[in-house]
Amino acid sequence: MDEKNFAEMGKRILKARTQLKLSQEEFAERTNTSKQTVSAVENGKNEMLAHNIIKFSDVLGLSTDYMLKGLPSDSDLVLLDKKIQKLNKEQYGFLLATINNFLDLCGIPD
Repeated sequence: MDEKNFAEMGKRILKARTQLKLSQEEFAERTNTSKQTVSAVENGKNEMLAHNIIKFSDVLGLSTDYMLKGLPSDSDLVLLDKKIQKLNKEQYGFLLATINNFLDLCGIPD
């Protein structure tokens, strides 16, 4: 993996961590790493050890494929489906409308 890939992976990790409203300190505690490790990874400065990739993936609810390469996998779709199933009818309708509007804006047909 080169520096560009480290930087892109770091951005994905940062985005997922902030979406979960976790500080670097809280995330470091949950992953049994240090705040310095989290910061270095998010800034694309350090290559991750395999066991940390797994810990980060588990805490963030991301597949390792998505975290490392930015490509959704079947396991990402399963995780997304589990989250969608927790929505009530009103929330589901809002999500569906939002997705349809987004697809329309992107010019992606149904």
